Amino acid sequence: MQKIIFYVAVSLCLFVSKVVAQETFEQRAKIIAQNIENITKEEKQALKEKVDVINQDLENKKITVEEADQKKIAAANWHSKNIEERVAMEQAKLNDLVQEKVEGKINDTTKTKKRNRFSISISGDDLNEPGREKRTTTQFVLASGFNNLVTKGAVANSDFGYMRSVFFEWGLTKRTRLGKEASPLHLKYGLSFMYNIIAPTDNRYFVDNGKETVMETYPVELRKKDSYFKNVYLALPVHLEFDFSKKTTKDGTTYYKSHNGFRFGVGGFAGYNTNSKQFLSYKIDGYKIKEKQKGDWNVNEWNYGLSTYVGWKETSLYLKYDLNPLFENNAVDQHNVSLGIRFDLN
Repeated sequence: MQKIIFYVAVSLCLFVSKVVAQETFEQRAKIIAQNIENITKEEKQALKEKVDVINQDLENKKITVEEADQKKIAAANWHSKNIEERVAMEQAKLNDLVQEKVEGKINDTTKTKKRNRFSISISGDDLNEPGREKRTTTQFVLASGFNNLVTKGAVANSDFGYMRSVFFEWGLTKRTRLGKEASPLHLKYGLSFMYNIIAPTDNRYFVDNGKETVMETYPVELRKKDSYFKNVYLALPVHLEFDFSKKTTKDGTTYYKSHNGFRFGVGGFAGYNTNSKQFLSYKIDGYKIKEKQKGDWNVNEWNYGLSTYVGWKETSLYLKYDLNPLFENNAVDQHNVSLGIRFDLN
């Protein structure tokens, strides 16, 4: 019986791996996007239920107003942390997906679509009426890539590892067409969470000396892959997007469908720093130790900058640059810059 169960399990694993291998890049990216959206909804709903219980206890005079406020703050912090940790897992999946794309391990989109019998659409476009598309549509944005600091106008000879310093962004955007239906010009705006990560080289870490934020050598050997400095921002991005998707004709009717060709966007963003954390990992006497430090390190509370993207259909090359320096009081200003791949999923 155990052998039968074993063979069935192996066969099932092989079948699942085969199905996953046939999924296109866009399909897997949409799954990650849906996972992130579900995580946010689940945690918000759980927080709402806790707050309702706290309010009920307050009405029944089981707790005081001060105790209710403390419990609400604790619950909000708990679920905020859960969102951050669960989204980080999806971020790792996205990074692996991008790496597979670069290495050519993922099937071509057009070829896979011909083979698939079933498809899932989460499009915001309304094509029930022939040729029509909604003036305003919604996209889920995912972006990931490399991150670093521009020092004295250059990224060359950086103090931060090029491959270990990365960024991740996810959010929701609205896109409104400006002008007539065939107009390529759109206004794109929304809300995003931006994660900027930098990893110092030469076994260094960040220290606030009271005047400046400097890097010093850590007393023991740090594990490179688990030691880094992360800043999280809640940002409002705004872009002018030019979408040159070609119109199509079917059964004598002309259709205008966005995100179906070459497009590019130019604009900027403004955000607020929700938290700054430093992660340090090392070994002592054979024991692996991980530290998570939370503070401000004189990081600017607000950040703002310029961003642009250019691409084909849902995938584009994405560049963003912070106009304000990362640290407030340092003698030399350092500006965050990010370059990666962006997905605008209808």
